[in-house]
Amino acid sequence: MKEYHKRISDKVLELNLEASGMVLIEGTKWCGKTTTAEQHSASVIYLNDPAQKKAYLQLAQTAPNILLEGKTPRLVDEWQDAAELWDAARFEIDHRDESCGQFIFTGSTTVKKEEREKIRHSGAGRVAWMKMRPMSLFESGESSGSVSLGELFSANIQNAYKSNELDLKQLAFLICRGGWPAALNMSRAAALKQAYNYIDAIVNTDISNVDNVQRDAEFTRRLLRSYARAQASQATISTIHSDLVANEGNALKEETVSSYLTALRKLFVIEDSHAWNPNLRSKAAIRTSDTRYFVDPSIAVAALGLGPDDLISDINTMGLLFETMCVRDLRVYADFLNGEIYHYRDKNGLECDAVIHLKNGSYGLIEIKLGGASLISEGVHTLNKLSEKIDTDKMKAPSFRMVLTGTGSFAYKEPSGVLIVPIGALRP
Repeated sequence: MKEYHKRISDKVLELNLEASGMVLIEGTKWCGKTTTAEQHSASVIYLNDPAQKKAYLQLAQTAPNILLEGKTPRLVDEWQDAAELWDAARFEIDHRDESCGQFIFTGSTTVKKEEREKIRHSGAGRVAWMKMRPMSLFESGESSGSVSLGELFSANIQNAYKSNELDLKQLAFLICRGGWPAALNMSRAAALKQAYNYIDAIVNTDISNVDNVQRDAEFTRRLLRSYARAQASQATISTIHSDLVANEGNALKEETVSSYLTALRKLFVIEDSHAWNPNLRSKAAIRTSDTRYFVDPSIAVAALGLGPDDLISDINTMGLLFETMCVRDLRVYADFLNGEIYHYRDKNGLECDAVIHLKNGSYGLIEIKLGGASLISEGVHTLNKLSEKIDTDKMKAPSFRMVLTGTGSFAYKEPSGVLIVPIGALRP
């Protein structure tokens, strides 16, 4: 039996099952949704089982309650092609003696339009939504977890904390390997192949199946490559379009680019970071463009056809993809803390790579730097400058300011109060 690597989502799922009749887990393929859901279910039905799929879809239309029979919590895996089960599950929840912890639904894509039209109830009051992503470094064992992001909202680092010291070669490998659970038990060469296989699946099949629109595989590859070059930037659709025109010619329309990007979002391949809008003392206009990210840095690496040695030879590119990896981890941790990750940039160019904002209004400011004293010093300066601009008469002061780095043996607080934390020390 395959070893199960515990996920941060385990505790999120446990709480949601305790509080809701059904939990919907969404996220990109291969990130571990089904495996995690199986750990918490008492019975399961796999709707994408080739031997049973046709029969299951017919039952979903004629007698959906039959598919929902079984010990609870009952896992309905890849439910999105049988949307009738949504309202049937809601009905079962309302009419069973136990209303909580009845069902776990998982899905690797959003529901197609024609299936969505079959749903009559929003699920309000019965359904909890949660998202899973590829594994963070803490989950995969590359972070010591000596610094708790959650504890920084109530306490601060007083002393130095030991990190799993990661050098550039190790970081390059982790960026290229990504957080795919299956890769943890593979040889180095096989682990690095996972993201390439993932892209093959996206461009050859999934990009067209997600909404039954036939799409061009080679154009999808070029679009993924262009998006990879735009990682950690606020590149507009026009910018990405212009990047592609060189290969596609002037006949390529921006609407085409947008439609492909929409499909990739439905597959949870890309997950951009929205702009944070704080109350400031100054009148500086805040840029509202999203920052471009893949859900995992290995997707960008594979799209560009790179490997660990290539990243070591191009530190600027490595720095951008390191940021993608850090944002992935921060999002995993933020979900556990009931928060969101945002990005800040104003018209004067003042920028903060990540803002973790909790539902209670508390927030932390985070600059991401691969390493090096000058870059860390630059991050400290940026955080202090932004902190000074925030109007604390109208909102809380930041709970912490952090430079999240790639290298370093210890997490510590520098003289201005900014925390210097290696990614190899962080946990939720």
